[in-house]
Amino acid sequence: MKAPRVALIGYGKMGRAIRQLAVDRGWVVTGVVERDKGGLNALAGADVAIEFTTPSAATGNIQAALDAGCPIVVGTTGWYDALPTVEAAVARANGALLWAPNFSIGAVVFRHLIEDAARRLAALGEMDPHLIETHHAAKRDAPSGTAVALASHAAALLGRTVPITSVRVGSVPGTHELLFDAPFEQIRLEHVVRDRRVFAAGALRAAEWLIGRRGVFTLDDVLATGET
Repeated sequence: MKAPRVALIGYGKMGRAIRQLAVDRGWVVTGVVERDKGGLNALAGADVAIEFTTPSAATGNIQAALDAGCPIVVGTTGWYDALPTVEAAVARANGALLWAPNFSIGAVVFRHLIEDAARRLAALGEMDPHLIETHHAAKRDAPSGTAVALASHAAALLGRTVPITSVRVGSVPGTHELLFDAPFEQIRLEHVVRDRRVFAAGALRAAEWLIGRRGVFTLDDVLATGET
């Protein structure tokens, strides 16, 4: 099988981690576009692009990939208010977009565990939920996209709001903890990322899956097909 050709949009910590892992796996990196510096020539000849930049730059980068006919995987969070507009643009271009607030496979499983717990606890109504998320000090969006998604899924099943507390400190890759608290007991569900390479691995897995497809997808679609 021919080695995938990937363009990287954004070259911060995540971009560097993805590039190293891609090279280690024999992928061809067609080019790197540094954050907010324009010049998306790296998209030419790429089978897929992976984007980790800033919320303000994400939608423009997606459009540039669509214009170039290049499928794009987006790991940037904080731009989701524009998702309906972006989905319409993907449909018009007959393009391909895969977005996720978190590219850790464990985080996807974690969300399903939270949904199961919320579903079981909904009828009881005896436990107060609260989500706490901790990330590195440089992370711009608070709460994180993952936290918003987790709280939203849990709230829909519980029939009540799930408050979120955000902590920004040091160089923590990412921790999400959901508490269900009652007077005499507590349930604590936690997902801890130890190394940001878990996101790089997930992004590359998603990118390989996206090649040749058309439409808007999430990491759930990747896992549902079993092609991981």
